[in-house]
Amino acid sequence: MQRYPAVADRFYPGNPKTLARAVQDMLPAQPKGGRKALAVVAPHAGYMYSGAVAGEVIGLVKVPETVILLGPNHHGLGGPVALSTALWRMPMGDVPADTEIAERLQAASRSPIVADESAHRFEHSLEVQVPFLQALQPRLHIVPLVLSHLSYSVCTEVARVIAEVVTAAGREILIVASSDMTHYESRESAQVKDRMVLDRIEHLDAEGLYRTVADNRITMCGIIPVTIALLAAVKLGARQAHVQIYTDSGAVSGDIDQVVGYAGVIIS
Repeated sequence: MQRYPAVADRFYPGNPKTLARAVQDMLPAQPKGGRKALAVVAPHAGYMYSGAVAGEVIGLVKVPETVILLGPNHHGLGGPVALSTALWRMPMGDVPADTEIAERLQAASRSPIVADESAHRFEHSLEVQVPFLQALQPRLHIVPLVLSHLSYSVCTEVARVIAEVVTAAGREILIVASSDMTHYESRESAQVKDRMVLDRIEHLDAEGLYRTVADNRITMCGIIPVTIALLAAVKLGARQAHVQIYTDSGAVSGDIDQVVGYAGVIIS
């Protein structure tokens, strides 16, 4: 099976050389040597808006050969916890699935994870992260999961399976949770709501994060991926979460009346 880019030439350059230059320009000018991390949170808008945020947060961590990608389902296609095992034919080169990890995720006891390529066909939230990961890890293998809205109890089950599989693998595996923050509110409103969310992440409080978003109707599209990533990271021994960068679309567009928030977070 093969998956072809859904948003090349829209969210990011489709030309390999142009894309490679753009990615390098958005990575940190002086990387700090690759900080070891269990998980990161990175945004997934078009590169002109959020690419610098994704580049900064991914560029500061050590990217191992296997990365588990968690992203929201924007199109409603496929199952609730949909795994891709296809070869991703990206502009900067093919990216294979880590089939060993993919098989273990599906075979784990009470696993809600099911192979389903249809959820991935048009989804951009994971695709836009891949060029940054490729630039930092030439031997990249991915385990992409597209997630619909899930109850908190199902989030805990998915996180349990991920943590158990990562532990059993006995090697470094990075979790990347893809999410934008508050959508289409004033900068003032978005900053207040996003600060509530980021505070819960910094406290490693996954249940508080989930409830805060629900109770305050915060339009954070990747609440499920981030909740699962945080739960899994804590099970894997995370002791801190650091907000590396926060900005919004108004920094580029100049429109601060209708912004989308973008955050880069490192969990270690």
